Parts: sequence; structure tokens; C-alpha cells
Amino acid sequence: EAILFIQNQLKSWIAGIRSKTALPLRIELWNGQHVDLSSEAPRVTIRLPTAASARYLLNPSLANLGSAYVEGNIEVKGTAQDMISICNALARNTLKPEGKLARIVRSFTHDKSKDAEAIRYHYDVSNAFYQQFLDPALVYSCAYFENGDETLAQAQVKKIDHILKKIQLQPGQTLLDIGCGWGALVIRAAQQYGARCVGVTLSENQYALARERVAAAGLAHLIDIRLQDYRDVTGQFDRITSVGMFEHVGLKHLPEYFSIINKLLAPDGMAMNHGITSTDPDNGETPYGGGEFIEKYVFPHGELAHIGNVLKTMQQGGLEVLDVENLRRHYARTCALWTENFEAHAEQIRPLAGERRFRIWHVYLAGCAYAFEQDLISLYQIVCVKAGRRASTLPWSRNYMYEKTVQPVPVLAA
Repeated sequence: EAILFIQNQLKSWIAGIRSKTALPLRIELWNGQHVDLSSEAPRVTIRLPTAASARYLLNPSLANLGSAYVEGNIEVKGTAQDMISICNALARNTLKPEGKLARIVRSFTHDKSKDAEAIRYHYDVSNAFYQQFLDPALVYSCAYFENGDETLAQAQVKKIDHILKKIQLQPGQTLLDIGCGWGALVIRAAQQYGARCVGVTLSENQYALARERVAAAGLAHLIDIRLQDYRDVTGQFDRITSVGMFEHVGLKHLPEYFSIINKLLAPDGMAMNHGITSTDPDNGETPYGGGEFIEKYVFPHGELAHIGNVLKTMQQGGLEVLDVENLRRHYARTCALWTENFEAHAEQIRPLAGERRFRIWHVYLAGCAYAFEQDLISLYQIVCVKAGRRASTLPWSRNYMYEKTVQPVPVLAA
């Protein structure tokens, strides 16, 4: 009797979806029957192994569907891109973006211990895991597709060069990279400009491999990789970069974060913050439970600010914004290429990550590509200096960012 009730609920729900849209989706039931939601050949198949698993479809928030897939309560076949697109369509056509499914703001308590734990959860899967879908330099942030036809590896090098040009890095200057990852930016800065670099990370895996890479490149005399919280860094630097890190800071702590950058920046220095932002003016997360899934499974304690809030808190931190560039299209492309690589190397990734973590990342990467594509989240590069500088010290235009005149600086041996 209970199963009959669930079947009737499911039948009514399917009729409701069909009346609103045609989706290339097949639903396979626990009794061997299946239902197609359009005349088109299905691109995604959702299998309900038991009658109880139907509840995930009847309330298809992205958190419910994502959790059910990750925990093995439903089976899903299809490319991640198709899975994400169809699951978003199910949510839109079934649910209202209100209550906890709205673009709500989550707030978390941040301190050095909790932030380090969150970083280790996300980044210390294993270096071999990331090597399966990132570029060879292991750049885990938005690439820069200057012409749109670059490979991922080419676009990541162009992104780093774009950043170093934007901050007007000069030969021999000091550079601090907050959240240095596996060291690609500081290595490039040392190789191309002879810059004296400090890179800090809270990931032990990143720290170990970055130090290996610096030594292999013969740059240990120019680059100091540290397992250190940015709040514990002392001294001043001519240039500061923070790429894909401030998403971990927390909305309430942004003024403090930018104040620390201001304190660490030399009087005539220049800094860049490159990070993901919310497109909701009130700093809300992605709708239909997407943010809930990411908090639970991917990025514990991550918080996204709207670009307006970022600019405001930069000013509160004593920084003047000189330049803002939106790279949303570039991150949609980057995430799409990561997803393609992830699926192409699925056989290698599964044993490295385990089935559960494999499923988390499979939907997470494609979900990010979808979110950037649909303007649910964005990516901004913001160049700033200490507030109060004389106008005569500022650039006249953005032309310097696109000059093709940079020549590699000979790197002197230690």
C-alpha cells in the first residue's frame, strides 16, 4: 500500500514535469519499469533502487539529489554536464527558490584552526588526485583564455602572466602569494622577473610538492614556501597576490583580511585579489540547495561575497581599487575543461579518491561550470594599492597590462 502511494506520487510528479518541459531524462524504477520524460533519446538516467529513494525526486533540490547520488541512494548515468543541467531543470520546475532553497547567506565562525582544517579537507585529497584533471603546473584557479582557443595549460600560464603584468611586477621585487597552491605563480615570478617570493599555504600536500618543484627549478634562493597562515606573515612586500583563497576568509572577516594585506604591502606596492564572488547583491549562495551541497561535501565554511561587498571591504581595509576585471566566462571554460579531464581519467581517479569522493567531485566540477555559465557565481580580478597615494603615482590607463614586451630576467644562481 505504501509502495502504491509512492508510485502515484511519482506518476503525478512526472506528469507535472512533462507539462512544463521536455527533458532528455529516463527514470528507472525499482521494479524494472522506466519512464522517459521526453521523446528525445535520454542523455541522463536516474535509477531508483528502492521505492524509498523516490523521495529524492519528489523533492529534487540540488542538495537532496547531490547527496542521494554521493551516498549511493540513487544511481545516475550520463555526463556530469548533462546531469547538472537536468537536475537544475528538475529543481526549477518542481521547487520555489524560497526558504532554505533561496539565495540564503550562510555565516560560519572562522579561526586559524578551523580554517586550516577546512583547507586540509579540500586540498589534501592527494596530489595525484589533482594531477588527473588540472594542468601540469597544478594551477587550481580560473585560467585566462586570451583568444578562446588556448589549451588549459596555455591558459593557466597566460593567467599567471596576466596577473604579474597587472601588478606591474619589476625585476628583483619582493612578492607574497597568499594561498600559493603548488607554487606555479611564485615559480613563474622568479623565472620571469627574478622576483624574491614568499608563498604561504595551509595544505601540507601543497607545501611539500611546491618545495620540491622550487628546488627542481633551481629557485630555492629566490622562493620561500611556507606552511603558514597569512595572518602570521610579517614584514612588507612590493607586490601581493591572493588567487582563489579569499573564498575561505568569511564575510565578516573581509575587512580584517584586506587590512592585513594593507599592512603587508609596501607604501608604493600593488596587490591583486583574484576570487569567486556571489552574484546576489546580498551575498547569497546559489539557489535550490546548491550552496548547501557545497558546504556539506566540498568547501566547508566557504563564503562568497558580492563584488560590491568586496570593494567596500577593501576600502574599509585601507586599500584603493584601481582595476576590476570580470573573468566569469573564463572560469566557466576552466571548469568545463576540468570536468572533461576528470571524466577522461575516471578509471585512474576512482582508486585515488574512492567512489564517494569521486562522485562528490564529479558533480562539483560540472556544477561550478554550470553556475559560472548561468551567472549564479562570478570571478573577479581586483588590483589595488594603499589608499591615499598621490594621483601622480597611479597608471594613466590599462594599456600596460596588454603590452607584449616582457623579457625573461636571467635568474642568478644562489
